[in-house]
Amino acid sequence: MPEGGEVKRCSRCHEDEPRAAFARNGAGHLKRQFGTTEAERDELIASRTGLCVIRLSAPAIHVDHCHETGKVRGVLCFNCNSGIGKLGDDPDNTRRATAYPEGNSWKPILVAPGVYQLPS
Repeated sequence: MPEGGEVKRCSRCHEDEPRAAFARNGAGHLKRQFGTTEAERDELIASRTGLCVIRLSAPAIHVDHCHETGKVRGVLCFNCNSGIGKLGDDPDNTRRATAYPEGNSWKPILVAPGVYQLPS
């Protein structure tokens, strides 16, 4: 058993780790997941005045990363981080989602039988 008493199995790497390693949204796994440390994450948060770079009003506490490369993009609030993830990390989906509340639905334009074009 690892030093520190109680253990928990990591759902990502399937290794038993001290329960303390899972504190603060799995901060003990930052190095393994994102190649960054808690101190580096905290420095990134401080450099952004502690706020989500999208909402500018919510605390930035979640490390955002590209799911293809694993590269850390920044720190976001929970809602923005999960929203981008639910949109599949796709910039086109994100642009359409941004336009939607303004009443701008992206409707495909029929340019030929069976051929559609999305407005730019």
